Amino acid sequence: MGVRTTISELNAKGAVTMKNTIKYVGLDVSKEKIAVAIADEGRDPARYHGAIAHTPDAVGRLIRKLKSPEVTLEVCYEAGPTGYDLYRWLTKMGISCTVIAPSRIPQRSGDAIKTDRRDAERLAQLHRAGELTAIHVPTPELEALRDLIRARENAREELHRARQHLVHFLLRHQIHTPEGMKKRWTKRYRLWLSTLTFEHTAQERVFTEMQQQLREVEERIKRLEEAMRKEAEICPYASVIQALQGLRGIALLTAMTLVVEIGNFERFRSPAQLMSYLGLVPRESSTGPKTRRGRLTKTGNASVRRALVESAWSYRYLPAVKGDLEKRLEGQSAHVQETSWKAQERLHKKYVQMVKRGKHRNLVIAAVGRELVGFIWCVAVKAEAGIA
Repeated sequence: MGVRTTISELNAKGAVTMKNTIKYVGLDVSKEKIAVAIADEGRDPARYHGAIAHTPDAVGRLIRKLKSPEVTLEVCYEAGPTGYDLYRWLTKMGISCTVIAPSRIPQRSGDAIKTDRRDAERLAQLHRAGELTAIHVPTPELEALRDLIRARENAREELHRARQHLVHFLLRHQIHTPEGMKKRWTKRYRLWLSTLTFEHTAQERVFTEMQQQLREVEERIKRLEEAMRKEAEICPYASVIQALQGLRGIALLTAMTLVVEIGNFERFRSPAQLMSYLGLVPRESSTGPKTRRGRLTKTGNASVRRALVESAWSYRYLPAVKGDLEKRLEGQSAHVQETSWKAQERLHKKYVQMVKRGKHRNLVIAAVGRELVGFIWCVAVKAEAGIA
């Protein structure tokens, strides 16, 4: 007996086929190639689509091939050295793209095979399952400031290495700092360095080059810091940078580091969420009635965490408004000034109480730094809203 299909049934089938579907696209990105995998809705394994060139044209052709009126694309790739250009290419084409934190990707034990194809397929499947953690993609302006801050940080590290090389060179030749000269790299110490001589011409040349390297790095740092001061006045985030400097222990460099590495403070619903994001909360292992807390998680950005810990040390002193802090508070809003003083009183009291209880000073400073994040969030959010 034949099967008769009515027009209404055909229309119903057509409506089903025209239903909007989602395709989850995983991209494993390298310098020259992008491996592409696609996971359809449901539980079927992801399928490998192939590899394309890492260029805007190739990405555009891929999107035009995959996209259709009844298909929505959800694309993801890992954050890495290739930056955020791919994200911007895709969003400019109207495609939803998520940049994934590599350290938060679930790992399967016993999986000893790693290829571009397998990575792309796994990204697509995990993205479909909602198991991936997205990172905050900075705006081009914020990324430019971030490059400036990181260039200065790299120069500081290079300066430290150059100084260590020079000190070790002197130590190998049994040249010690004169008695009474307690600190290195002061004017007096540099004047003493200029008086040193060596028996062999080769050693004299090495020492001269080391000193020249120090001068070059120091001049580079000065140029970068001057550029930072100019950008802090004209960049879109100038009001937030200015407001954060009203807090004790936070001058220009720390304020800019906080802004460029965190980005938009309003995306955090509370200070506690920002503390967790920066890795300033203790690890926890709770089973049944037992609750165990350990060291800090230290997730998130290490530069911000280090800057906060350095700022926290200033709260071991009695609350006071003087010196550089007094200058930075000039012209600040009443909210910033009140928050700054409240932070001094609260954090100094916390420091004293914890020290009296016999807590290790490093542990105390970590706790103070964690609470300092709350005041930073309060000031920054109001500054972003144009209230401060």
